Amino acid sequence: MTERLTQFRNGPHTFDVIDSGPLDGTPVVLLHGFPQRASAWNAVAEHLHARGLRTYAPDQRGYSPGARPKSRFAYGLGALTSDVIALIDAIGAPRVHLVGHDWGAAIAWSVAANHPDRLETLTAASVAHPAAFLRSMVTSNQALKSYYMALFQLPVLPERMLASGRADSMLRGSGMTREMVERFHTEIVGHGALRGGLGYYRSIVRASAGRIGTKVTVPTTYVWSDGDVALGRKGAEINHRWVTGPYELKIIEGATHWLLDERPAELADSIIKRVGI
Repeated sequence: MTERLTQFRNGPHTFDVIDSGPLDGTPVVLLHGFPQRASAWNAVAEHLHARGLRTYAPDQRGYSPGARPKSRFAYGLGALTSDVIALIDAIGAPRVHLVGHDWGAAIAWSVAANHPDRLETLTAASVAHPAAFLRSMVTSNQALKSYYMALFQLPVLPERMLASGRADSMLRGSGMTREMVERFHTEIVGHGALRGGLGYYRSIVRASAGRIGTKVTVPTTYVWSDGDVALGRKGAEINHRWVTGPYELKIIEGATHWLLDERPAELADSIIKRVGI
């Protein structure tokens, strides 16, 4: 593609995209997590552009103003996966390198498991393969670390807590800086994306166990940080069981969950190594 891609469609929904880097660069799709938007990838993307890679970072379902379905059941992994395939189609490439963080990683695992023919490589940050995550819930203290996921199932209350600032201490406790919390209130709450972002958690109960257990065959790197208060070591240690292709585990020491902000160069290095340039 020799022109910039600013939007793409999937059914009735229109998504905004940050397309940057050299126009003739190898395509890399960057999927953000909660509670962040596509702009969270800016610092990482700069390192990728310097190596000749072209990046496409979408504001995903619930975050793009033109893609905010009201039903809580419209945010399941199947729908989120189809959004990524629609983006790849819009890019016009048969395959791309896919990168995801947090919920973006969960979606990326699903794309890799169900559409391996559309990917060259996968780099997942923070969130392990869904089957590894579920196994860690019953074999470690991961369930305690994931308490907020139960809280986010409640109607109305999570929106009020997060929007009012009453949950700012929880965000700061996860490793967010004051600036990051302020950006959350501006880019997520102020942008009208909070309800959609919470919809991902509220659709978890509809996930299919069979689909979750599908193994990944594409070359994969999983990046985990040992200071992540939300995601424990157990999931990282057993993650390899659900990848049959070439695999690497990269542990970033001394970093919290927010790798895109804290360690953009190190995360970019892992992506570049997996891409193979």
